[in-house]
Amino acid sequence: MARKHKFDTVAIHAGQAFDPTTGAVIPPIYQTSTFVQESIGELRGGYEYSRGGNPTRTALETLLAALEGGKHGLSFASGLAAEDTLLRAILSPGDHIVLGNDVYGGTHRLIERVHGPWGVRNTTVEMSDLRAVEQAIIPGETKVLWVETPSNPLMKISDIAELADIGHRAGLVVVVDNTFASPALQHPLAHGADVVVHSTTKYLGGHSDVLGGALIINDDELAEKARFLQFAAGPVSAPLDAWLTIRGIKTLSVRMDRHCSNAQAIAEHLDRHPAISAVYYPGLPGHPGHELAKQQMSGFGGMISIAFAGGAKAARKFAESMTLFQLAESLGGVESLVNYPSEMTHASVRGTALEVPDNVVRLSVGIEDIADLIDDLDRALPRK
Repeated sequence: MARKHKFDTVAIHAGQAFDPTTGAVIPPIYQTSTFVQESIGELRGGYEYSRGGNPTRTALETLLAALEGGKHGLSFASGLAAEDTLLRAILSPGDHIVLGNDVYGGTHRLIERVHGPWGVRNTTVEMSDLRAVEQAIIPGETKVLWVETPSNPLMKISDIAELADIGHRAGLVVVVDNTFASPALQHPLAHGADVVVHSTTKYLGGHSDVLGGALIINDDELAEKARFLQFAAGPVSAPLDAWLTIRGIKTLSVRMDRHCSNAQAIAEHLDRHPAISAVYYPGLPGHPGHELAKQQMSGFGGMISIAFAGGAKAARKFAESMTLFQLAESLGGVESLVNYPSEMTHASVRGTALEVPDNVVRLSVGIEDIADLIDDLDRALPRK
């Protein structure tokens, strides 16, 4: 794109030049494993084999970098594949990671149970306690500060700029998982982060029909290491998956507007219900991260978690009683979902410092009519 455009324009046009052969407005899916060479070692457009590069994936990677305001975008088969590649690009046995005490269970499982046996250690800490973060850093050994904001599932808001400053003073790579906010609402690189991670399965894809992950990196050397691992280990997104993600991104901004407005209405509705002891949503003035979220986000997102006064029994019954809110893992699609983290997305962290209380239910608020969603919730809630 020749000049700087606004976010909504970038989401539709970055990396999306029309097909020069036919004039097709939407670039085609290059559903191929390999590419014919002009001669030995003389490649057409730089493409040789789809694990190393594919025009559809290139289009997505260009778009991802543009959305986050970064230099390098890399697309992967899943969010965890992206995370694993990044960790291996940075860490060696004996290194140490500091991460939040409310991160996605799969992230903690990857670090603790996959990288742990190879000698990578980790410490979980309350990211809102900046002093505790500083104390958790081991000089010469800690290499990564891993931030997730809003966090999954308790919707904690972390100060990206302050944490980036702490991390950089200690020589760390500061990584922000921006999945819950999406680049429509938050730009971690602009607040000082070094790397942004996404599960593109969620809001970027937006339709619950594709798996994917992404890294957006500004540092050339780190990007080169990650891209080598992307090629050498092969955790790449397939052409159709990349194309579906591109298609989803084109409507990201308008979808996020509805996700945010629906979630705000639902959070305010639930906040008054006597059966609910807590509503975790940064759009509520009583949320401890409300003011910070207003500063570093342009909207509060579509994710809500709620705690039931009646404990696990009440939470489980609620999660199993709705119709429009379907009981399923994942989030960020156009349809509303309900999840019981203790035994679903965060089952792997039970018994650890990251254990999710068993009276908590997580809602991924979709873009359906708000009156229908509230009616569905009211039918499942305990009677007042």
